[in-house]
Amino acid sequence: MKCVLLADIGGTHARFAVLSGNKLGLVRSLDVKTHPQVHDAIRHFLADDGGVGPIDEAILAVAGPVVSGRCVLTNSSWVADVTELRHEFGFNAVRLVNDHEAAAWSLPHLTPSDTLLVGPGTGVHGAPLALLGPGTGLGMACYVPGPTGVRVVVSEGGHMTLAATTEREAALIGVLRRQFAHVSAERVLSGPGLVNLYQAIASIDQVEVQPRTPAEVTRGALDETCDTCRKALDSFVSFLGSVAGDVALLFGAQGGVFVGGGIVPHIARCLATTDFRQRFEAKGRFRPYLAAIPVRIVLRRDTAFLGLTALARNAAVKLDGGDHV
Repeated sequence: MKCVLLADIGGTHARFAVLSGNKLGLVRSLDVKTHPQVHDAIRHFLADDGGVGPIDEAILAVAGPVVSGRCVLTNSSWVADVTELRHEFGFNAVRLVNDHEAAAWSLPHLTPSDTLLVGPGTGVHGAPLALLGPGTGLGMACYVPGPTGVRVVVSEGGHMTLAATTEREAALIGVLRRQFAHVSAERVLSGPGLVNLYQAIASIDQVEVQPRTPAEVTRGALDETCDTCRKALDSFVSFLGSVAGDVALLFGAQGGVFVGGGIVPHIARCLATTDFRQRFEAKGRFRPYLAAIPVRIVLRRDTAFLGLTALARNAAVKLDGGDHV
């Protein structure tokens, strides 16, 4: 029975599991900051999971661009290299894919209970499915069915220049521009981005606020104990709606747009009850085009492993944007 090491490696957490035949083992999560390199995290996982037999192959979903079998993670000091990993652990083969590529492979396998629908219920059958995920960063990918098979297009669109829709947003971007020079979508649509919004709003409103983590900003907004937190989350949701609409236009994702990532399950109801959908559709002459596209908020947390399992079970799949040795 072939054993395949599966990994979902982000800027904050690295999650590992072993696929033995058709059975996926327990997913274990490690803190990236507590391990100097990816090799150390893998070694720690394999040592703890003593019941696992010899690992034949590894498929790693990594939060960064994969180039020539190597990935320098965007929001971490870790580097994953297929040759080094094969040499270190004796794997027969190692594949690297972008983490949102792995998540995109899961989209056809999600059930209605795995998502929260915002907008119309049915997209165009056989049309592309787009995914964007605010977490430690902002990832994007697109699942593209076709007559010769499926391809997944990986995008670094999280680093595209962020546009303002209102004067208030222009002012927020102005504050962030003085801090970062280039204000990308990721500068607001991520965990650190939510904190950036919180601090920028405090600056514009000329109020003193205490330092907060992304989780603390979210909690202060949802339990209505902090007005600046609430404004930050409102701005986050509005920006997210606009960017999701841009992604739908960019990929022609008439099959649907999926919004996932570590932050989203905590604010799913906000996306369904605020101006998120209005901002998604607010594209001038293309409002009717966007109005027909369903948006699904991904509630399931293991979508990367769902996609990685699909890849592992189908050796004939060619990994678009990934590498294997």
